[in-house]
Amino acid sequence: MVAGIAPLRGRRRELAELEALVSRARGGRSGALVLSGEAGVGKTALLDHLAARAAAHVRIERIVASQSEMELAYAGLHQLCGHMMGSAARLPAPQQEAIEVAFGLRSAAAPSPFLVGLALLGLLTEAAEERALLCVVDDAQWLDQASARALAFAARRLDAEGIALVLAMRQADPVFAGLPHRVVEGLGHDDACALLRLAVPGGLDLRVRDQLVAEARGNPLALRELPRALSPAQIAGGFTLTSSLPLESRIEQSLVVQLAPLPAQARLLLLLAAAEPTGDPGLLWRASAVLGLGPEAFDAAKDAEAFVVGTRVGFRHPLVRSAVYRAASPVDRRRVHAALADVTSAEHDPDRRAWHRASATLQPDEEVAADLEKSAVRARTRGGAAAAGAFLERAAELTPSPFRRGQRLIAAAEAKHDAGASDEALHLLGTADALPLTALQEALVVRLRARAGYALRRDRSGAQHLLDAARGLEGLDPVLARDTYIEALAAATYGGRLGDAEQVTAVAHAILGATPTAEGTDRARDLILRGQALLATEGQAAALPTLRRAQRAFLEQAPDFLELHWMWFASRAAQDLWDPAGLRALADRQVELARAEGVVTVLPIALSLLVLVQTIDGDLDAAEASCDEIDAIKEVTGNPLPPYGRLLLTAYRGQADEAERLAGRVRADGLARGEGHALSAANFSEAVLYNGLGRFTEAVASGRRELSYTHELNLAMRTLLELVEAAAHTGERALAEQALEQLAGVTRPVGTSYALAVLAMAEAQLSARDDAEKLFLDAIKRFEHERIPIWVGRCRLLYGEALNRQGRSAEAREQLRAAHQVLTACGVNGFAQRAADELRASGETLRVHAGGPTARLTEQELNVARLAREGLTNREIGARLFISAHTVEYHLRKVFVKLGIKRRTELKPALAGLTATASSV
Repeated sequence: MVAGIAPLRGRRRELAELEALVSRARGGRSGALVLSGEAGVGKTALLDHLAARAAAHVRIERIVASQSEMELAYAGLHQLCGHMMGSAARLPAPQQEAIEVAFGLRSAAAPSPFLVGLALLGLLTEAAEERALLCVVDDAQWLDQASARALAFAARRLDAEGIALVLAMRQADPVFAGLPHRVVEGLGHDDACALLRLAVPGGLDLRVRDQLVAEARGNPLALRELPRALSPAQIAGGFTLTSSLPLESRIEQSLVVQLAPLPAQARLLLLLAAAEPTGDPGLLWRASAVLGLGPEAFDAAKDAEAFVVGTRVGFRHPLVRSAVYRAASPVDRRRVHAALADVTSAEHDPDRRAWHRASATLQPDEEVAADLEKSAVRARTRGGAAAAGAFLERAAELTPSPFRRGQRLIAAAEAKHDAGASDEALHLLGTADALPLTALQEALVVRLRARAGYALRRDRSGAQHLLDAARGLEGLDPVLARDTYIEALAAATYGGRLGDAEQVTAVAHAILGATPTAEGTDRARDLILRGQALLATEGQAAALPTLRRAQRAFLEQAPDFLELHWMWFASRAAQDLWDPAGLRALADRQVELARAEGVVTVLPIALSLLVLVQTIDGDLDAAEASCDEIDAIKEVTGNPLPPYGRLLLTAYRGQADEAERLAGRVRADGLARGEGHALSAANFSEAVLYNGLGRFTEAVASGRRELSYTHELNLAMRTLLELVEAAAHTGERALAEQALEQLAGVTRPVGTSYALAVLAMAEAQLSARDDAEKLFLDAIKRFEHERIPIWVGRCRLLYGEALNRQGRSAEAREQLRAAHQVLTACGVNGFAQRAADELRASGETLRVHAGGPTARLTEQELNVARLAREGLTNREIGARLFISAHTVEYHLRKVFVKLGIKRRTELKPALAGLTATASSV
């Protein structure tokens, strides 16, 4: 009765919320709830009550996380759903591989934590297929980092699977931020007094009662356990609490006092159980035999109601485990860990065995350290960089040789940096400084210190530190030196016009001095590195031959994972070379590689490049779907990538309010972070937007801002064409000619068909009648040959407008009809409307159709509908948007009802009204 009063008194609000969560799961919906509160406040009792009430209606999966397993990657996740792996074969192949590698069931490259999270969502969905599922994780503050992230990932994507997920922890961990959260507070005064009366039968001095209630602050466990440590005289009267320990420590102290009368062997058995969190009774029996603990020890521990041995070993409260472990002497802790290491299989559970051995070891021991190092390698393979760092750090502590200790400290620091703990990495590197290191190790320390420092500060010193590190690696590890050079150049060029030009030049000159000449190598990485350095120091003309060779090398050589590290520069070269085919190939390759390797942190950047390609190709619907995928990934990962793709897309769509809002956001963000590229993106997109809307004065204002920076190429040089068009329409001929001259300087030397088409289109707008006609037709022909429909449409629009101005209405209508048709088909609504307006001016009649029922779709419904329209299956859509296939099906049913359709084949025409705002009669 005492144990049951906590959830029954003063917990109506919490119980109602938990039961509503389960009720929704039974109805086919899903949700998650985080319960937080101090130790002993009643979270476990609430979970017990919930599980008892729900057992008849739902499937229940419940675990208690353990502090001793925090360093074992995916230990908590394996405990929760390891027995669900029979359903793994029904997951998409990348997810199945990711979860199997995470659980050590398969050897492969380290899985993306986000693929593991998506696989977890799939496993839970499969488990809930026949019956609603309740997943409960108690003491979630002790989850290993990898498991916590995977659970948070899945929890945020729950929607229509019939799953209820409850996580109880002492303080809400930031990894679960954004999930519904309920703080479990202490009982009110009346409920606390009632619980205390049950805990202390007989008389209780009122002063003692009031003091106990006040000190316990309504904590049910404190109210039950603290009086047990009092003598009868203290209970009767005159007792005062003088401890200044935190409440949790006082509760643990009380529990230790209660267990103190137990025989030594029983206390050692409890310590053994506390140190072995898997709850495997067989393991406990075998380890107790090693320690010489007989049945009497089990009987005494059970009689004290400290723990229960059944199908699993469990304590009557999670705090008992920590109280027992913390109160034990270091000698006894080492004894139980040694016993557990002896009985843990080196073949089937080598990592847990290694960790027990390390916990049992006091003096340096190379054999134990080597086992930990092997565990770190396995943790890396499973994607547990944080776990690898912990294994390696402990391995370093136990390494007798100073040289090997330094080696392991460096490896531990690198793992911690990769896990996002760059500050901890720097701390370990400080320790390594005092050890004897080889020249290569010293260079690695310099490199890692530069990378970790840049990750933490992102300041201007980062490029110089990375440059110093790259120089130090020359002659020691040329491959790593080039990787570091490219990072230094990226850090230096990141700021663009807002950065330090001298620093860019210094890094570029160092690269030129360290890399072979273009004639001396055919390696793609050497060529792209040298080409970008030449571009920074000597300009476009000097860099073009090397960039062309680098481009060919990247496209001809077989792709590998390392290309993701270099792809940004390779794709930038394709843009600077006005090579749409090369850009398409690189974009497709980068997205394919990022997806195959599960590198979701890189995928948004790769997809942004793909958005640019899809926009150029006139497939704005596909670009919209890619933007939706970027947004889904950013929501899950917190990736800070600015919305460059969405900004460009809204500009071409002619969505003025949204484009202006995004441009303002991108510009402010770029100024705050010192990123000049962001300013170019905002200016270019605004120029496109205003040209499409016929607001040429505003287009001039945006385009003019890029005139001084066209040497940076990329978006700055592409803005020149927009500026020519805007200035020509506003009659600012001198400005248009200035922009044309600069555009010729960056297109004519390249000489590709795309570059020459752009130049011809710009020259046509400033040429006399006959010359203009030839130039327009030449540009249209080249754009058609390069399969760039947007520019075909825009060029025909400009040509039609010019013909209209000459009074050649019939010829103008021919060009304008073609322009309107292609621009409408692409969804380039601003320019399509401009073509429609010009057609009306020439005497042609058009009617405008308002948007259809798509306006009633939610954003997520639109995301799902667009991908379904492209032919993706429910599972494929779920993988793209990081939701379950059940949720996809749920949203599609709503889409069909709202659009009045019955099958997927009807989605394309039904969604057409979303992008096409006008059509000709």
